[in-house]
Amino acid sequence: MSNCRSSLLLLLLLAIDARAAEQPLAPSTIVIFNKAVPESVELARFYAQQRGIARDHLIGLTCSTEEEISRDEYDTTIAEPLREIFRQRHWWEYFKLAEGAEKVTASSIQFAAVMKGIPLKIRPTATPYPGDGGGIAPIGNRNEASVDSELSVVALSRREISGVVANPYFQNYRGIREVESSVLLLACRLDAPTAGMVRRMITDSVVAEKRGLWGRAFLDASHNSAPGGTVGDGWIKDVSKQLHQVGVPVVYDDFAAVLPAGFPVTDCALYYGWYAGNITGPFAQSDFRFIPGAVAVHIHSFSGATLRDPNSGWAAPLIAHGAAATMGNVYEPFLQLTPHLNLFNDRLLHGFTFAECAYMSMPALSWMSVMVGDPLYRPYATSAQIDGPREVSRIVAEWKAYHDFAMKNGSQPEYRTLVRQFATRARNGSILEDLGGMEVADGNFTAALSYFQQARSTYTRGDDILRATIEEVDTLVNQKKQKRAVDLVRNTLRAIPEGPSAQLLKSIERELTAPPPLPTPVP
Repeated sequence: MSNCRSSLLLLLLLAIDARAAEQPLAPSTIVIFNKAVPESVELARFYAQQRGIARDHLIGLTCSTEEEISRDEYDTTIAEPLREIFRQRHWWEYFKLAEGAEKVTASSIQFAAVMKGIPLKIRPTATPYPGDGGGIAPIGNRNEASVDSELSVVALSRREISGVVANPYFQNYRGIREVESSVLLLACRLDAPTAGMVRRMITDSVVAEKRGLWGRAFLDASHNSAPGGTVGDGWIKDVSKQLHQVGVPVVYDDFAAVLPAGFPVTDCALYYGWYAGNITGPFAQSDFRFIPGAVAVHIHSFSGATLRDPNSGWAAPLIAHGAAATMGNVYEPFLQLTPHLNLFNDRLLHGFTFAECAYMSMPALSWMSVMVGDPLYRPYATSAQIDGPREVSRIVAEWKAYHDFAMKNGSQPEYRTLVRQFATRARNGSILEDLGGMEVADGNFTAALSYFQQARSTYTRGDDILRATIEEVDTLVNQKKQKRAVDLVRNTLRAIPEGPSAQLLKSIERELTAPPPLPTPVP
């Protein structure tokens, strides 16, 4: 049965690649830009050229240059002009209703690239809106939204703006063009603090599709035990299992605090975390960069409230530090109505586009989510063409070997044993470190310690050695071996220069050597 599942997974991936080859996405894609913003016009042309999108699929609107607009501005300068263009270009099919109105029943356009310069969000309105009855708090009475989430249901011509529209594409496992009579418009935004960053997002996505997205995944759970707080951690734990099954090396942190400054985040291709208000830790360091094409998401209620400030929230800063795609929220969304990270990552690994993955993971539309990245980006749709500097090629070759091994053996009952044998034989530090993390998750600290030690002795780059050392220290603490942990920290401190990593080790040393708290006096 396990061999059958593995074969089915491989067949599904091949089928997705075949469909993409047979049916180019460009004819199903429009590019929306603001004619009042010169860089928006230029970016639209650049994106269309990169993706082979026809000129008549570029739609220029004249709208506000502010990020936040009113509902009336959205209706008059974005939604209605866009609907009229769809009618004129015969992109929609209609059904005549008895009272003379028309209902959109099918669309030849499924993807929208919303360019920098188009407003980001629609502020709440307290004045009565024709046709809107309002609803029950805390969701049904809310009428603010992201522009892109409203664009996804632009074919509905709805007057009810309060609350959410249930997403019919949620949890789907088919490409949007295979969904019969779908009228959804999967809108994603190519937006960032600067136009140069947007150009880099576009080119990195195109290049990563050709070479493959190779690198580690860093997962940062919050260890949140509050009511409902375990949901986000559950998503991230599922993501870890998914990545192990396809041979993506994982660094998993489930401490209450987010990853601290100085933690060695190297070769980061995927990042999922929660729950801090603004970018922090290693991601906020001025010299930190994701690998080209990286996908990075941090859940927070206002993570995408602005895309113009590289230091505000998470969405804009993650892009500013090199990510090609992210997701965020423009206003308070409530956790269960944000994109479910486990669904998003699962679809991403199965070769769907960024837009499809985002909307498959999202239970609600006409709501607060904003998807930032090339809607057509498919980072895991092809195999890598390994090139570049020799050291980089060697590391990527090791990751590819792990991926190929996992795809062949990932569903075997004895998979963990097979991975151990493979990692030991290959002397692959990334796999050994990954195995250490798996053993920690299972509570097998003695085995985990051995793998982290092997990884540390196998790595040649300083940041990799330091990260394996920190994981080894944590494992020693879990084993109640405090003195060995302190000795390892002190020995490492003597070998590394001053800087954020040394400061992190010093804080770990202080924590390990701090005297126990005094007992609370009994009254």
